[in-house]
Amino acid sequence: MIVGLGGSSRPESATQRALTAVMRMASQAGAETVVLGPAELDLPPYPPDRRVERVPAAHRLLSEVSRADGLVLASPDYHGGVSGLLKNALDYLHDLSGLPRPCLEARAVGLLVCFERPDTAGSTLTALRSIVHALGGWPTPLGITLNSLDAGAIDSFGNLNDPVMAERFGALTDQIMGFAYAWSHLI
Repeated sequence: MIVGLGGSSRPESATQRALTAVMRMASQAGAETVVLGPAELDLPPYPPDRRVERVPAAHRLLSEVSRADGLVLASPDYHGGVSGLLKNALDYLHDLSGLPRPCLEARAVGLLVCFERPDTAGSTLTALRSIVHALGGWPTPLGITLNSLDAGAIDSFGNLNDPVMAERFGALTDQIMGFAYAWSHLI
């Protein structure tokens, strides 16, 4: 089970198309996939002290992530940082801290960052890696930064028209799936 979280508020954004491509590859590799995009992640600001007052969308996010073997996090680069939409959703994962596999514990997490200015994409990728580590997850060795202008090589169905990009996305998918499969056999 692989869950994709898309951090762009625009449904047809480069970020959402990139996430769709990876999730499509994971599905073709045999994974059950769930994508939570802007509509599902439009949550109120995370209130850590009021767990019982969660909205239905927050309960769905927590339910899907708690049963996930791996995740894909996709964010636009906003001034060298993660989008507020995605960061807020990741904050909600703190609610999973009391489970046997808390937060993102022992889950492979693939990272995608779409940028318009290449000078800040690395900062966003590093921020995502730090967040995943703080939540106990294992970011894959490969993290992808993608120029938003190049995202035209990905159609709205997740088909990749660029062989080099397809190879990179395939490598990321292989890392997520390989770890998720290995971990599921240890449980």
